[in-house]
Amino acid sequence: MKNQSSHQNRQPIKHGTTPPRIFIAIQYLEIGGAERSLIGLLNALDYSRCQVDLFVYRHSGEFMNLIPKEVNLLPEVKKYTTLTRPIRKIIREGYWDIAAGRIAAHLLDWCYRKRRKAKESQAIFQYVADCTTPFLPSINEGRTYDLAISFLTPHNIVRDKVKAQQKWAWIHTDYSFIDINTRRELPVWGAFGRIISISESVSKGFLSKFPSLECKLILMENILSETFIREQAELPFDTSFLQAFEGREGQTKHPVLLCTVGRFSYPKAIDRAVYICRQLVQQGIDVCWYVVGYGGDKPLIRKAIAETGMEKHFVLAGKQMNPYPYIKTCDIYVQPSRYEGKAVTVREAQILGKPVVITRFPTSSSQLEEGVDGIIIPNNVEGAAEGLAQFIADKRQQEAIKAQLRIRHYGNEKEVGKIYSAIEG
Repeated sequence: MKNQSSHQNRQPIKHGTTPPRIFIAIQYLEIGGAERSLIGLLNALDYSRCQVDLFVYRHSGEFMNLIPKEVNLLPEVKKYTTLTRPIRKIIREGYWDIAAGRIAAHLLDWCYRKRRKAKESQAIFQYVADCTTPFLPSINEGRTYDLAISFLTPHNIVRDKVKAQQKWAWIHTDYSFIDINTRRELPVWGAFGRIISISESVSKGFLSKFPSLECKLILMENILSETFIREQAELPFDTSFLQAFEGREGQTKHPVLLCTVGRFSYPKAIDRAVYICRQLVQQGIDVCWYVVGYGGDKPLIRKAIAETGMEKHFVLAGKQMNPYPYIKTCDIYVQPSRYEGKAVTVREAQILGKPVVITRFPTSSSQLEEGVDGIIIPNNVEGAAEGLAQFIADKRQQEAIKAQLRIRHYGNEKEVGKIYSAIEG
C-alpha cells in the first residue's frame, strides 16, 4: 500500500464556509489515561469550528458512552478488530493474513529481545503494526481530511490508511524508560507533520531516542475540565469495597485512606505498592489503601497481597468508569509508578483538592511543584515507604498543600487552540 502521508504540510489550511474536518484514530476506549485524555479533547472542541470523525478500531470500552454527540463515530471495520482479538479466533474467521502478520511480529520481537538480552521490550507493538497494516483496508478512502490525528502508538494506520493534508501523532509515555526498536519506529514518526507531546519531560525522553525529530514537536497537555471532574465526583458510587478493610490488625477510628487509580501494568507498579503498604503497616500506621483499575498484572498483585498478608489493608476496588468519587473519598492520592508520561489521574486528584504523592520517575517534575502542590518520594519500596510515612505524619504540610490546591486552576481546555491554529486559515 502506498504511503499516503505525502499529502501533509505544516501550513494552516484555508477554508470556505465548511468547517475543517478532523480524523482521530484510537484502538479502543477502555478505561485508561490516554483514553480519558481523548474524551477530554473531544469535549473541549468547539464543533462550530470543526467536524470530527472518530475511528475506534474496536468498539469496546466503558468510555464509548462518553463520546460527545457532535462527534461522528465511524462504523467499526471488522478487520481492524483482528489486531487485538485472540489469534486462534481470527484464524477461524478466515483472517489468515493478519494472523500470520501477528505471528511474524512475535518472532521478530523474540529475535530482537534475544539480540539485546532484554527481558521486556515495547518493540512488539511496532512489529505488529509493520506486519499487519499492509493487509488492512483504507479508511474513508474517498475523503481527504484537513487534519488526521493518531492518538496512540503505533501510528502506522493513520500514516498509511488515511488521506489528510496534515497528520499529527501523539506521545503519551516516557520514551527514555522503555526499550524500543528505534530503527523501526523512526520512519513512522518521521512521516507525521507534527508530533504532540503531553509534557516537557515526555518531549525530552522522546528526543533521547529520536533527536532528529525535534523540529516536529509541539507541547499540548492532556485536556481536563475542572467542572466536569468535580461534578462527576459528587455522583453516587459503590462503597462496598470499604468493608474489606474491616477487622484489620491495629484498626483505629480514623485510618489513613490512600487511593491509586491506574491500569494493572508494569509501569504503574501496583504490585510494588503492596510492599510499600506492608512497610507502612509494620511502622504502626493504620493504612487502608484502595486501587481503582484493572489489567493483566492482577494475578501478580493478588499474589503480592496474599504473600504480605495485606488483605485487610490493600484492596482492589475494581474497574470503575467514574473514578472521581473514589479519589474524593481518600485522604492522600498516591501514584507509585515505575515510570510515566504524564499521569492524568495526578492532575485530577489535585483538581479534587487531594494531597498527591508520586514516586520520582523521570517525568515526575512535570507532574507537580514539589512540596507545594504535592510531594515526590523515592522510586523504590523502602524509600517510598519512608517518604510516604513522613508525609502521613506531617499534617501541617498536608494542610499547606490543600490550601495551595484550593487557589490553583488545573483546567486547560484552551489547549485546543493549537488545533484551531493549524486547521483554520
